[in-house]
Amino acid sequence: MRFLFVFLFSLLPLAVHAACEGRDLRPDISAEMQEELQLALKDFSFPEGNHWTATKDDTILHLIGTVHTNDPRMDAVVERLAPTLSQADAFYFEVTQSEMDAFEKQLAQDLSPVLITSGPTLIDMVSEEDWAALSKGLADRGIPGWMGAKMRPWFLSMTLGIPPCMIQDPEANHGMDARLTDLAAEHDIPQLSLERIEDLMAMFDEFPMEQQVQSLVRMADAFESSEDQLATMLNAYLEEKHGEIIQFARLQGLEASGLSEEIFDEEWGGFEQQLLVERNNNWMQHILGIQDQMAVIAVGAGHLGGEHGLLNQLEQAGYTLERAAF
Repeated sequence: MRFLFVFLFSLLPLAVHAACEGRDLRPDISAEMQEELQLALKDFSFPEGNHWTATKDDTILHLIGTVHTNDPRMDAVVERLAPTLSQADAFYFEVTQSEMDAFEKQLAQDLSPVLITSGPTLIDMVSEEDWAALSKGLADRGIPGWMGAKMRPWFLSMTLGIPPCMIQDPEANHGMDARLTDLAAEHDIPQLSLERIEDLMAMFDEFPMEQQVQSLVRMADAFESSEDQLATMLNAYLEEKHGEIIQFARLQGLEASGLSEEIFDEEWGGFEQQLLVERNNNWMQHILGIQDQMAVIAVGAGHLGGEHGLLNQLEQAGYTLERAAF
């Protein structure tokens, strides 16, 4: 999520760090995991394609799956998309850059949305062994332990999911959505948000603190993103296999977590419900209100496919879908 980068970059001194390097993990997975992956994708609606058009009467929507992470290979993609997308009447993002800038200014005055400002900190809420593991992850990312201890559990979990090489790269968050923001600005096309950052954070805080801490401890290792995992995600994204990204991450997470499948599925299901299903449903209320214009819907690629994905929901709403060049 781009607001996470905004927050971290606003607080941390950036150090010189080597660019992220990693290898794609998919060619090395076992035959058993490959079979599980294909089985998971069998009934997955719209598992591929980063550019789809949804048409209904005089409304044309260009749905572009994005990632928030920089990769030079995206420059060529934007060059191919520009002639078509530059004709749009409006661009809709998860959150616009202007709203993220405003959020950064608010955080400079009030850190309470993402930090524990009173009562026990995380050091007091987890075991010494668990805190030692979390502290190492923070240190690898150049984040002081005292700051991590004050982070809300959901926010710390997201922070530890970012590889150290990204934390210390000022260009790390110039992903596809940032490039499309630049394209819209270049052609003076209005930009609108599908959600508010405040609402998203309120969604994370719906669960009691104790439950957030338990989830953080259980899933910290599973969600830890290595450079290999980053390379895998970016390669799969540029191959337009967004369904595979999600299902591969789930299987890798289960293997790395050491949890039983039942407990892991419970945690993963809550993660999907919050970050994908509920947000998709909220976004659809805005998207279905777009009438008689050509609009670009640029959101994380993981929001496109699946039963609750935007593509399936648009088809159910009577739109004609067609995969387009990316």
